[in-house]
Amino acid sequence: RGRMIIGARLRFSPIAMVAVLLSDGLWLVCLLASVPLSHGQPAENGGAFDIGQSAPAAVTAAQQRRYLLYDVNPPEGFNLRRDVYLRMASLMKILLKNEAWVLVLPPWGRLYHWQSKDLEQVRIPWSAFFDVSNLNKNIPVIEYEEFIAESGGPFIQQIYVLQGYAEGWTEGHWEEKVDERLCMEDHAYVNDKQGFYRGWFWGYKETRGLSVACVSVQGSASIIVPVLLKNTTAQSVMLDRAENLLHDHYAGKSYWDARRSMVFAKHLRVVGDEFRAKYLNSTDELDNTIYNEDWTKMKVKLGTAKGGPYLGVHLRRKDFIWGHRKDVPSIKGTAMKIQSLMKELKLEKVFVATDAAEDDLKELKSFLSKIIRFEPTQEELQLYQDGGVAIIDQWICAHARFFIGTSVSTFSFRIHEEREILGFDPKTTYNRLCGDHEKECEQPTHWKIVY
Repeated sequence: RGRMIIGARLRFSPIAMVAVLLSDGLWLVCLLASVPLSHGQPAENGGAFDIGQSAPAAVTAAQQRRYLLYDVNPPEGFNLRRDVYLRMASLMKILLKNEAWVLVLPPWGRLYHWQSKDLEQVRIPWSAFFDVSNLNKNIPVIEYEEFIAESGGPFIQQIYVLQGYAEGWTEGHWEEKVDERLCMEDHAYVNDKQGFYRGWFWGYKETRGLSVACVSVQGSASIIVPVLLKNTTAQSVMLDRAENLLHDHYAGKSYWDARRSMVFAKHLRVVGDEFRAKYLNSTDELDNTIYNEDWTKMKVKLGTAKGGPYLGVHLRRKDFIWGHRKDVPSIKGTAMKIQSLMKELKLEKVFVATDAAEDDLKELKSFLSKIIRFEPTQEELQLYQDGGVAIIDQWICAHARFFIGTSVSTFSFRIHEEREILGFDPKTTYNRLCGDHEKECEQPTHWKIVY
């Protein structure tokens, strides 16, 4: 399992804090006990002990429920972040077998793909995009501002910045391990004059970290459990760069429970449903896609969903044009595939979700006269924001008679899962566009839903 060097940064004295919100986002803080013993490097004597060994006797266990926070590498997009949530949900299931924990949902904002002008897309709660009550039927979760109110202020006692191993791993020899290490790169936290750590913190400038340490990880999310349970008694712990933790059981029951619990916010589903009915002659009754808002009661046999009389297409462009050049077809190649499918399936309408530039869209429309897209007004964009528009696109694609997406796109992956939940025949779901010169166009893997 490897060893973890525990220096002064992890010897955490219990802290009682009284925080009072003053004007302009300023907080008056009283520390009623000692602060972390040090923010420096590991102790000179090494202080080594095995993962899972109890922390020093002077440290007492947290008396209240503990808070797990997390963040992801800033460039990562909306749908990869949704995948990281699934990993954190799996981690929470293990933690809850030992102690009372609650997952603090990281506010949305400042994502690369959210490029609409004149929108301040920061500090967005999860309730803007998802039904939080359904998330709570799988694991306990709270919004970040609820955490601030419940914990006594915008303070995170321990931050672990997760990273890989500088030496990498030997080919053919994989082992799960975790160690405290020196930071491989400069992290995003700066120590201020008061001894607190400042950082991005999802746009909440008043938030402070009390202690920061870098931890090298190699393995699934559960590998961090002993660190959280035994090596620190901080009541609030944040895992930054949480994407470095892998799935424990990808596509297993725990995975699908968490994924099914990610029910889209009702107001976004309603918009998508109204659009389907108005422009695509698609309703749940006609399409056999009756939806139960309580995911615990939503269990549908694969192949029973019919879908609306239209082709659903997700065409990823922008960074994919150079990042996955061989897998992404030209606009002409895309149009030819769409025409072929519409003829084969005897469909007259095609709905396209895409991030393509205006020039690409103009070219696509020159080949296809019946493209239908969800194009929000400025008022709708202000209301739903870029994340909400993406969800509406996914919801409409999820109800199509046949869906075809983009290779290795997490946006397409999430549509696959939504259609799996709705009960579509896998043959109508797990399809992708092929590059113009791809000799072997491998189609997406069918990850069967588990109840």
